[in-house]
Amino acid sequence: MTSVLKISDLHVSVDGKPILKGVNLTIRQGEIHALMGPNGSGKSTLAYSLAGHPKYEITRGTIELNGINIAEVDASERARLGLFLAFQYPITIPGVRVADFLRHAVTNMRNPDRKEGEGLIGMREYRKELNEQMDALGMDHEFARRYLNDGFSGGEKKRMEILQMAMLKPKFAILDETDSGLDSDAVKVVSEGVNRLSGPDLGVLIITHHERLLEFNRPQFTHVMLAGKIVETGDASLAHDLHANGYASIRERHPNEAAEETVERPTPQTQSA
Repeated sequence: MTSVLKISDLHVSVDGKPILKGVNLTIRQGEIHALMGPNGSGKSTLAYSLAGHPKYEITRGTIELNGINIAEVDASERARLGLFLAFQYPITIPGVRVADFLRHAVTNMRNPDRKEGEGLIGMREYRKELNEQMDALGMDHEFARRYLNDGFSGGEKKRMEILQMAMLKPKFAILDETDSGLDSDAVKVVSEGVNRLSGPDLGVLIITHHERLLEFNRPQFTHVMLAGKIVETGDASLAHDLHANGYASIRERHPNEAAEETVERPTPQTQSA
């Protein structure tokens, strides 16, 4: 059965300040959606609200996964149910090796009822799968011995996010400006990684200001957010038009939302697994 992520009339506040003001969006496995909009429109707020960050207070509306409202479910359980968030600015965890981090994350995803103290996924099985995924992403196996994001370049951090996604096998992946701060070569590597993982079992929401990531991952649907609402939806050609011409015409067609535009608060960081 194809899984469906449905967001209905979602209102979200941060520190009492309304940011999202009625978002409606439906994503099915196998679909690629792009979400674009000017700074402060609420894109990252939507990403963190979907992932379950506690600072983001849902004041109205629902987030349904296969008909079950997960708006009150904590972040760990949402991850187990199949949601994944790739961060714009992945955090560093010195002293925790990539291989160890991923082994714990994979174990908790695949054995959610595991009691504290019970064993992790078998090392031989895990190592074989990890090496296969790293080979597919063109990553040196030495990468797994490094501390998580410690001393990583921007491209390495984003590639680490894609490796997590490959190992965790979510139903839905939310990519929050994964192309931010990357040069063209790094964008190509990350884009190809996302493209390799895309397919009938994965629904993708790509949040971006640019078109580069979308060149390799052509969206069936492009949504435009303004002042906490999705105001327009189109196909890949809409993303191209926004990249070429900006948001002036969007603001002209939606003057009420344009008048409400505010600067979005900085986004708190949490770990994506």
